[in-house]
Parts: sequence; structure tokens; C-alpha cells
Amino acid sequence: MHRQVHRPMLETLWIGIIMNRKLVLAIVAATIAAGNAFADDDTIDTTPFVSTKSRAEVQAELARPYQGAVSPWSPQYNQLTEFKSRLTRAQVQAEYIAAREEVAAMNGEDSGSAYLARRMESQVNRTRLAGQPLNAQ
Repeated sequence: MHRQVHRPMLETLWIGIIMNRKLVLAIVAATIAAGNAFADDDTIDTTPFVSTKSRAEVQAELARPYQGAVSPWSPQYNQLTEFKSRLTRAQVQAEYIAAREEVAAMNGEDSGSAYLARRMESQVNRTRLAGQPLNAQ
């Protein structure tokens, strides 16, 4: 006795084989169509280089901006060593507190649209841009 294969199962097997062939053909076609990628040609500049400065002159020129100072590329470089604020701590804190509402509005869901609209309404004499209607909605 031999085992009988159900027709739906056989059809599914054939459809799978056909689909695999189509996939393989699509991959082969895409590979052929892609062709070769040429990044660049191998042009070599054969013009001889003639320097106008010596090696020591170039090194001295590069070191000139950092004479007596630490290079900004050095791990020891601290850009705040010479910083002096013109504001007191209390002034900075007051400025921060005054700006909190604006910062919160600009970082809100509407990106500050409602805040800016309220602010524009409160300004009586404001500069108008060309093309801006007088009673914008």
C-alpha cells in the first residue's frame, strides 16, 4: 500500500516551490541590475610638491596661538579659568525664574504657540511684518 497525498497538500507544496523560484529569480534579477559600484578612479597626482617653508617654520606657526596657554585640545584645558561673570548670583537666579514660564511654554505640547499668541496680544505697539494682517486670527 502506498500512502495517498491529499490534493490540497500537494497544491500547497507546488505553490511553495513556484514562490521560491520567483523569489530566487527576483534576487538574481536585482543583483544583475545593480551592477558594479565604482567608488572612484585611481588618479594619482604626479605634480611634484615644493614647500615654501621648512618643517621647523610650520611647527612654529602651529604652536604660535598656544604660546603661554594650554592648547584647547589638551585634557588640561579649562575654558572657565578666566571667566568672570558680570551678574551676581541673585541676578542670575531672578533671570532664571523670570524665564521659567517662557521655557515651559516653548517646550509644551504646542511648542509655545498659545504663549506667543498671548504675548502678541499684550503688545500694543509692535512691529508688523509685510503681509501680516491687522486682525490675524
